[in-house]
Amino acid sequence: MKSENPTALPPLTRRSFLHHAAVTGTIAAGLSAGLHRRGYSANERLGVGVIGAGNRGNSHLDALKHIQDEDKSIELRAVCDVYRPRMTRTAERFGIKGYMSHLELLEDPSVDIVTIATPDHIHGYQALDALHAGKGIYCEKPVTHWRQFELTKQLAKEVAASRGVFMCGTQGMSDTAWRQIGQLVREGLIGQPIHAECGYFRVGDWGEAGMPIDDPNARPGADLNWEAFLGDAPQRAFDVSRFFRWRMYEDYAGGPCTDLFPHILTPVMHMMNAGLPSVAVATGGKFRYSEREVPDTFNMLVDFPENFTIAVLGTQGNDFQASENRGSASRVPVIRGWDGALTVSNDKIIFTPAHGSNKEKQLFDIDRGENLLHFFREFIGCFRNSNPNTISNMELAYRVQTALIMSYLSLRESKVVKFDRQTESILL
Repeated sequence: MKSENPTALPPLTRRSFLHHAAVTGTIAAGLSAGLHRRGYSANERLGVGVIGAGNRGNSHLDALKHIQDEDKSIELRAVCDVYRPRMTRTAERFGIKGYMSHLELLEDPSVDIVTIATPDHIHGYQALDALHAGKGIYCEKPVTHWRQFELTKQLAKEVAASRGVFMCGTQGMSDTAWRQIGQLVREGLIGQPIHAECGYFRVGDWGEAGMPIDDPNARPGADLNWEAFLGDAPQRAFDVSRFFRWRMYEDYAGGPCTDLFPHILTPVMHMMNAGLPSVAVATGGKFRYSEREVPDTFNMLVDFPENFTIAVLGTQGNDFQASENRGSASRVPVIRGWDGALTVSNDKIIFTPAHGSNKEKQLFDIDRGENLLHFFREFIGCFRNSNPNTISNMELAYRVQTALIMSYLSLRESKVVKFDRQTESILL
């Protein structure tokens, strides 16, 4: 239902900011001296620290160790996690230093770049702290939580102002198909873009209820920092399921909308050259896995001021794609314009003319498919050369996350959600 009296989301409050500062031990601005980055020679190894020692953090370390061993351009230096057994196990596995606080890791002068692989609601604050410490930042998607629009905006503005090197962990952007299609769109092959459709379909909630509980008897204390885990989320008594299976809960996650859709919406918004959205509406809910808080089925329609719509459909209840799969993007998108459409099939980019068009069908070779190692190498190269224009940069992440936040709020509040471009705010 459309809201008759739309209201703006509340700004990032001083209370939530100071709460973050209190539980992490400092205010991020105190690290601002690190913004003056030094240059790096071509042969100098860059020190890497990983924030978060869960499954995703360990996958970062595995990929980065491969790069370290292959070309010696980087060296793994440190890892941190608010759960000591996990941190210790990972530090010992890779032979690196271990910290319980990400701020201690950021103060380590041997660390030049960091990757962030923590729960969604902590990403943005840790990225700000890393930016203020002068580190290069590779941050897992989503860049922030669905209730943190003001934090998303703040991070985007600070990254732009500082020319910090930031890359969002949507590794599907390493697939050159999306960049090649984006270039064809910009060259006018499909005419005026009008519509894009994409989706993400899989079966199972192994990424939510299936997350392992390392120790059912774990409790807050010297080995588990519950307050740091909570961050600016609502205060709650410790719950072992919330700590280890945080993707099940709205306080810390958003289901397929924020966990899976960044993989496909990021390349689609890049291909469409989409700016900030104008209107979003969503449907869905818990249609198969009722024990969780977040939806398992999510469908969103987003309009943009450039006069086109992007539709993203998805469920975790069935994995039939109805089209080809391609890497992290799952179901291959279709980009439509007045003069034709672009998609991918059999490892080729296909242009199909619109009915009545005088253009001919065309096929284009794809330079390179998705590759996490290439993605990390592009990030490392950008940092070494002080180049803020990464292939999945913060400006793009801001636009994508704004569309996702608006859509999640639409489902949650049963409203059409609008964006006020003058005040740069979300209206409910």
